[in-house]
Amino acid sequence: MDKPIDSTPNIDDACFRPIDEARLFAGSRPAHPPKILLLHGSLRKRSFSRLLAEEAARILRRLGAETRTFNPSGLPLPDDSEPDHPKVQELRELVTWCEGMVWCSPERHGAMTAIMKAQIDWIPLSLGAVRPTQGKALAIMQVCGGSQSFNALNQMRVLGRWMRLITIPNQSSVAKAFAEFDDKDRMKPSPYYDRVVDVMEELVKFTLLTRGCADYLVDRYSERKESADELSKRVNQRSI
Repeated sequence: MDKPIDSTPNIDDACFRPIDEARLFAGSRPAHPPKILLLHGSLRKRSFSRLLAEEAARILRRLGAETRTFNPSGLPLPDDSEPDHPKVQELRELVTWCEGMVWCSPERHGAMTAIMKAQIDWIPLSLGAVRPTQGKALAIMQVCGGSQSFNALNQMRVLGRWMRLITIPNQSSVAKAFAEFDDKDRMKPSPYYDRVVDVMEELVKFTLLTRGCADYLVDRYSERKESADELSKRVNQRSI
């Protein structure tokens, strides 16, 4: 006898869950300001990725967010130190604290900088029972020394997806960044600046929409099934 067209014999019914709209659209939402962490990808004294991140932080605070910025100076290369290194601990605590992030990198040799990548590489998908990145909102920006490019943005978008972040659709790429900041290190009025405002506005909206249900957004059938299998093996083992 043929199986019904909608049958799903490969699904473990004990681990399968229907979508719980009450958890997605909970009546009570967090009331505190959105907590946003900003990372930049350059250690130069006059770092345009840092200056752009600072402009973004000002806009975020104007939109009602609380912001913190990580200084990557002194962060060791991945695997060149233990996770208990003070700078690694500082970064991981900030990532755990935040509800959304901004990644801002220069483009160097057609890619994001090693400084930007090192920060991301020190962030694990899980810290014990805590998932520091999963289900949180992410905005990405880059600064260019010459004409506008999107290589760093494309790479950060891939990384954001890999880290299971909700990477927002909008993004910012500032061409000839050296010409976009005045002698007081403030960004000049321009369409580039307007786009940064757009991106930060969108980030706050996505953060507000998702922060109350981030844990539910990354609750996965495959992980529930794996956990159930492990529990079954442990309970049914013959000896301890």
